[in-house]
Amino acid sequence: MTLGPPRPAEDGHPRPTRAELAAAADRTIPDVLAPELAVLFVGINPGLWSAATGWHFARPGNRFWPALHLGGFTSRLLHPSEQDELPAVGLGITNMAARASARADELSIEELLDGAAILTDRVTRYRPRWVAVVGVTAYRIGFRRPKATFGPQPESLAGARLWVLPNPSGLNAHFTPVTLGAAFAELRVATALPDRRPG
Repeated sequence: MTLGPPRPAEDGHPRPTRAELAAAADRTIPDVLAPELAVLFVGINPGLWSAATGWHFARPGNRFWPALHLGGFTSRLLHPSEQDELPAVGLGITNMAARASARADELSIEELLDGAAILTDRVTRYRPRWVAVVGVTAYRIGFRRPKATFGPQPESLAGARLWVLPNPSGLNAHFTPVTLGAAFAELRVATALPDRRPG
């Protein structure tokens, strides 16, 4: 049986097939990094869409890219395929755990603890001013801060200021695109970066 070409998504980019998504489990994807960024965003781990495409926060329904724009970090809504434009405006992306999975809750506690140690080394090397962990549960576990809440954290990480943002996954029903955008905007104001939205 011959399979046709991947179906285009609403944004015009090919959608990974079920087989491609299944094959993406446990893969890793490259970080979006540069020295001395203003903000390094830290996801929990890549989802299968991200592992299949190589783009962070790639699954349709993930609100990271809209929240980044609504928060004033970008002048327009970027598609995940445009992630390499971020360092030019002082932003980067990495993950607490490197391996891809269908859901973040598939990660073990040990993976998050190891990921926090690796992240600390990465921050030491690249020296971002701020580190924004996108997911409070992963932060609490990885950094052994069981009572951590959203927003600025009292401790630093290898010299960088720490901030915890809500998880932008579509599975996180506690936050809407608007409230996520407001949470990202609070971080942007704290970093003293300009609001890049037009008007």
